[in-house]
Amino acid sequence: MLVVVTSFITIALTYFQLAIEDHRWWWRSFFSGGSTGFFVFGYSAFYYFNRSSMFGFMQTSFFFGYMGLMSFAAFAMLGVIGFFSAFAFVSRIYKAIKCD
Repeated sequence: MLVVVTSFITIALTYFQLAIEDHRWWWRSFFSGGSTGFFVFGYSAFYYFNRSSMFGFMQTSFFFGYMGLMSFAAFAMLGVIGFFSAFAFVSRIYKAIKCD
């Protein structure tokens, strides 16, 4: 479900960007797909400070270290999914243009 939602949202944002004639969509599609990774890291900070009973330097460093790695992995994975879905969409719409 997350993959499908990421693909559709990235395609919609790429379409809006192309509609205003901004053709620099490559990196923006990667970042719009991967932005969920930022949310995951932000929520992990909320969880650490408000919901958990962890304290101390070692627990804090391990928690944020591993959550940073997991958030980066989610960012990279969803960014690649967003980029390839936007690439397929742009290839498809520009392939349909007739140049006579």
